[in-house]
Amino acid sequence: MKTILLTGAAGFIGAKTTEKLLKRGVRVVGIDNLNDYYDVSVKKYRLKQLQVYPNFIFHKVDIENLKALQPIFAKNKFAAVINLAARAGVRYSMENPHVYMSTNAQGTLNILEMCQKHKVPKFVLASTSSLYAGQKMPFNENLSVNIPISPYAASKKAAEVMAYTYHYLYGIDVSVVRYFTVYGPAGRPDMSVFRFIKWIDEGKPMQVFGDGTQSRDFTYVDDIAEGTIKALKKVGFETINLGGNRPYGLNEMIGLIEKDLGKKSTRNEKDFHKTDVMATWADISKAKRLLGWQPKVDLKEGIRRTVQWYLQNKKWLAKVRI
Repeated sequence: MKTILLTGAAGFIGAKTTEKLLKRGVRVVGIDNLNDYYDVSVKKYRLKQLQVYPNFIFHKVDIENLKALQPIFAKNKFAAVINLAARAGVRYSMENPHVYMSTNAQGTLNILEMCQKHKVPKFVLASTSSLYAGQKMPFNENLSVNIPISPYAASKKAAEVMAYTYHYLYGIDVSVVRYFTVYGPAGRPDMSVFRFIKWIDEGKPMQVFGDGTQSRDFTYVDDIAEGTIKALKKVGFETINLGGNRPYGLNEMIGLIEKDLGKKSTRNEKDFHKTDVMATWADISKAKRLLGWQPKVDLKEGIRRTVQWYLQNKKWLAKVRI
């Protein structure tokens, strides 16, 4: 049975990717530090869904802790590592930039160092569309990403560059996957889709940065997980966009939530944040060509599934901090 190490296994994308691998008979060693950046109860919920699989092994470990990583690599012969452990959130990275560098850059370096020492042939790194801020749309992988406008984006750029260095020096095959606005069931409580559903259902005013005319290339989590698994393909070194391939306005997304909940929203509009961009849009032609990947779930269906999950889990989600 092939064994893969997946970091950030209790995270939003990490848990869904782990689930898909487990269902395919892959043995997954998952690690996560279960930090409290957002409500840990959501991470524990995801982890509980995974622990029913006999081919899942979990270690509560921080990728910043090189010493704790060593016995995990020594004990297992990994066919690949999927590095999804990261500090996320553009705005919060301005408040605590140091932890973004220590996790996203130093943590990635630790994993890469373990890969070269233990002869792991394949490394998949999760990166971000935030690197494209200020570029002409649709964003393709050939655009320069040397002007990050948040510590979060800068830390992800550092991780990408280090991954290339280890590819060049040690021959590790690397796929860097840049994600575009991921949403879906059991999503992050700090992200707009989760928060808007909860606020609208509870009759509370939504906090909206700007007037809602900004647009995002929303991408359903199952599609992202599928693309991440396809990125295990041997490619040399490649950077690949994984996105919905169509921008949707924030107001359109809110309208879909209102329809599925059968409730109207009220909002408190705040100033548009300096680290935000008006629109994102992924050119996914490379993912189609190289991986045979394209998204299958559009925003209407994705929001319907997400609202349905929320309603089914409403009792415990009422206590979740957002």
